Amino acid sequence: MSGQIAAWHAEHLNFARLLRLLEGEVARFAAGETPDYDLMRDIVYYLLHFPDVHHHRYENEVFTRVAARDHALKPLVTRLLQEHRVIAASGERLHALIEAVVGGALATRAELEAAAATYLVYYRAHLAAEEGKMLPRVAEMMSASDWAAVAAAVAEHSRGDPLFGPAAEARFRGLRLAIEREAAALAR
Repeated sequence: MSGQIAAWHAEHLNFARLLRLLEGEVARFAAGETPDYDLMRDIVYYLLHFPDVHHHRYENEVFTRVAARDHALKPLVTRLLQEHRVIAASGERLHALIEAVVGGALATRAELEAAAATYLVYYRAHLAAEEGKMLPRVAEMMSASDWAAVAAAVAEHSRGDPLFGPAAEARFRGLRLAIEREAAALAR
C-alpha cells in the first residue's frame, strides 16, 4: 500500500528539514554567534514528541512484522529499532541541555555541540537507512490487511502531527515561521 509509504517518506522529508534548521543554529553557536535557542528547543521538542511517540511506534510495528516474514531483515530491523531508542535518548539529552541554557544555566560549547552532533548524525543515518533499505522492502511485503492491522495496533497512541498536520499547535508558531523562511530562501 503505497499511501503509507508515501506518508512516511513525506514525514522523513519534514524531519530532515528540521534537522537542517537545527544544524544551522548549531553552526551559529559554533561560529561564536548566539543561536535561536527557542527554535532549537522547539525543533527537538517536536522530534521527541511526534516522531518518537507516533511515527516510530508505527514503524516499530511494521518492521517487527516484516522481520517475522523475512528473517534476512532481522539484523536491519534490530538496528533500526535500536536507533529509535538511541535517537530518543540523545534527543532527551540535547533537549535537557537546551532547556538548561534557556533557563540561564551555563553549558559548554563542546557539550552542546557534541550532543547536537550525536543527534544529527544518528537521525540522518537512520532516515537514510529507512529510506534506502527498509521502506522498499516494506512496500513489497505489506498488504492492505497488514496495514489495517498495524493501524489498529497503534490507534490508541496515534495522533495527528502537531507541526505539519492540519491541526498545528500554537506552540510551534515560531518554528513554522522558520520553516517558511527557509523554504523561501531555498526557492530564491
